[in-house]
Amino acid sequence: MTTSTANETAEPTIWLNRAVPGIKQDRAPALSAVDTEPSTECPNCRSITTNTSLIFNQYVCPDCDHHLTMGARQRLQWFFDGAAVELGQEFQAGDPLKFVDSKPYPERMTQAQEATGESEALVVMAGKLGALDVIACAFDFKFMGGSMGSVVGDRFVLAAEKALAERKPLVCFAASGGARMQEGLLSLMQMARTSAAIERLRLAGVPYVVVLTNPVYGGVTASLAMLGDVHIAEPKAMIGFAGKRVIEQTVREVLDEPFQRAEFLLEKGTVDMVVHRHELIATVQRILAKLTKAAA
Repeated sequence: MTTSTANETAEPTIWLNRAVPGIKQDRAPALSAVDTEPSTECPNCRSITTNTSLIFNQYVCPDCDHHLTMGARQRLQWFFDGAAVELGQEFQAGDPLKFVDSKPYPERMTQAQEATGESEALVVMAGKLGALDVIACAFDFKFMGGSMGSVVGDRFVLAAEKALAERKPLVCFAASGGARMQEGLLSLMQMARTSAAIERLRLAGVPYVVVLTNPVYGGVTASLAMLGDVHIAEPKAMIGFAGKRVIEQTVREVLDEPFQRAEFLLEKGTVDMVVHRHELIATVQRILAKLTKAAA
């Protein structure tokens, strides 16, 4: 009698959970974080990672270790300990040549500013790196390919002059397609201006360290990006003067990997070291401590 009562009690529960023949029961699948949060696709392995995870992992793909692009402001905020003071915001680009390609130059500038939230392709800040006072600048490749115009030159020279006056190390995170064609010779002049400013740092014994990110080409490579006391490159960064496709069309040969990659340049002695982004801040800090004879 006791067993029968238990079965009668359990039967309704089993019956309620039983699928009804002929009726499809749709259950919404559980949503993952990738479905609910803003996410980014890795350009190398095509895996999808939430932006929160990418920021936590310093914009390095957790699946294939590919180093994704960092914006200039993101880069400097990640680099400095605590708050940093921005420099050079008073410099703003004009349109001295009235240059027009498929669009007027001011229109291209406006589009770049709206897309990146920056006023120019170079951001300069002064702040702390451990116990060291450091001035750092970073190119934003999403701003017209990180191209170097007169304002980029103005801001870099300002950073170098401040580093010289206050005897603070200067660090540059380079990422650029080269000189900005919309400014013609005014852009090419920045190669000489920035080189002269770096030479003054060298003569005064003020350290200048360059971090080459992906990619670095053209007039930036031919000037400020290759005049550092120490050249550090991120893994697999593309670095050169003319682009790989331009060279292939000129010499009519296929240039296989890892031509122009950071590892190739390290083998040829063009860069001093290739450093993973997770180890980059500590590496730069150790180098500057040695160059300034400060406590590590």
